[in-house]
Amino acid sequence: MKRTIGTMMLLLLTAAALLGCSLESLYIDTYLESHAEALEQPAGTDDTPVTFVVEPGESVTAIANQLAAQGLVSDAELFRRYVQAKGLDAGIQAGTYTLRQTMTIPEIARALQHANAPEQQVTIPEGKRMEEVAVLVGQQTDIQPDAFLSFAREGWRESDLPDRFGFLATIPVSQTLEGFLFPDTYRLPAEASPYDLVERMLGNFDAKVTPEIRQGFEAQGLTLYEGITLASIVEREAVLDEERPLIAGVYYNRLRDGWPLSACPTVQYALGYRPDEGTWWKHQLYFDDLEVDSPYNTYRHLGLPPSPIASPGLASIRATAFPAQTDYYFFMVDCHKNDGSHLFARTEAEHLEHFNECGGVYGTNP
Repeated sequence: MKRTIGTMMLLLLTAAALLGCSLESLYIDTYLESHAEALEQPAGTDDTPVTFVVEPGESVTAIANQLAAQGLVSDAELFRRYVQAKGLDAGIQAGTYTLRQTMTIPEIARALQHANAPEQQVTIPEGKRMEEVAVLVGQQTDIQPDAFLSFAREGWRESDLPDRFGFLATIPVSQTLEGFLFPDTYRLPAEASPYDLVERMLGNFDAKVTPEIRQGFEAQGLTLYEGITLASIVEREAVLDEERPLIAGVYYNRLRDGWPLSACPTVQYALGYRPDEGTWWKHQLYFDDLEVDSPYNTYRHLGLPPSPIASPGLASIRATAFPAQTDYYFFMVDCHKNDGSHLFARTEAEHLEHFNECGGVYGTNP
């Protein structure tokens, strides 16, 4: 015989009285027990970190609804009942959290007891020289550009970083961390120092530049420092990923045959900051520019420049470690297009044709 609603209520009231607990508490316990499987079932399979914000004074109901709206829980009511039953509702702190769809309701409930500490974030794109990186750091964090530059130039040698990262031993004594400040997005504590950021950059470099890549440089006859130096030139030359190995292959052909690299970005690096253009990279180079007296002028000096000229990204580093096998010796920006592509040539005569077609100007990529 089916029990009536009245009978069920009577049984619940009797059980509550006998156990010395409230009807609501008994109901919640029964509810959670019947949903035990759902409690351990994540809302999704995407493990991408999701930023979740709890505003001051926000109710548990509002928090539960927002979790459901962001796909972090599949049942807002179940989440609300769970935190209430476990006494976790009062412990939820206002603040910012990093959650994932793959977390269960109990895991999310526990995570919301500890808000992320205040932090800063800085994004460094590929192909920036150290002075540009310092400006970006100053714009996005509380770290002063001059303090960052001083540490990246000299201060790092007096820290524990050389002992922690063996690859730093490849950097000549006279050189800086130029080229090794790996471009990426970094999270920092609220009160960050130059050390905090540089440590993360070097750790990222150490992880991304794998033994396979380092062996690739060695197979090309380059040390790690030389490989990063050439990769920094490829980074400044290339816009399209598919051209990076080809550009690297051109430079290897020139190095192998004793030619000057004749790399425009090294001349831009030698020319330095251009107040009239507001940039460290002169937009167009002319014949007079190619005569600048600097060891970085690879039109006048054979071999690689003394150091990297910018921070290369992983695509350029890989392209330099594993270049395309090509018979091209020349390339220049394709003046017929506006997509960053290049015109490649096997002979000087063919290259001169391209040069004349483009008005006799050495265009450079921004």
